This record gives sequence, C-alpha cells and structure tokens, in this order.
Amino acid sequence: MSTFAALADPVRREILALLRHGEQPAGTLVAALGLPQPSVSKHLKTLREAGLVRARIDGPRRLYCIDPAPLAELDAWLSPYREFWANKLDALGDHLKRSD
Repeated sequence: MSTFAALADPVRREILALLRHGEQPAGTLVAALGLPQPSVSKHLKTLREAGLVRARIDGPRRLYCIDPAPLAELDAWLSPYREFWANKLDALGDHLKRSD
C-alpha cells in the first residue's frame, strides 16, 4: 500500500498523531481511539505494510512507533506545492495591503 493510500483513512492519521508523542502499546491506542481492538490492529497492520509504523515486541506487548522515512519522502513530494501556495499567499497579502 502506498503512503497516500495509508494516510487516506482518518483513523490511520489519528494513530500517527497519537504516535507523534512517542512509542505506544496497542492497548493505549485502542483506549485513545475508542475503537475495538481488532479494528485498531487492522489499521496498524496497514500502517506497518505502508512502512509508516514499526512494531517492537516487548514481552507480551507490541510497541508501535512512527517510521519517519516515508513521511520524509512525502514531505519532499509536497515541497513544490508548498512553494506554489507560498507564492500565491504572498501575492494575496500584497493585494490586500494595496487595497487598504
């Protein structure tokens, strides 16, 4: 699954938002999301397969964390679009200043 397809789902984006705070066990994610454990496990599997999340076994628990590499690739892909919007917003700002 591609990074874009994995990030298309709002639950998976929420999981990544929770993991921004650091490594977390699946149970903590289940509690925070308020979803059934099988549903969260399915989303975690999708994120792992897309390379966005890594799992580490710690005794009886699996701990999940973000793998930043695919996000860096996504950031690089988005860079030209940021420049496009920055130029448009600068032009809008200039127009609004002239309109005062």
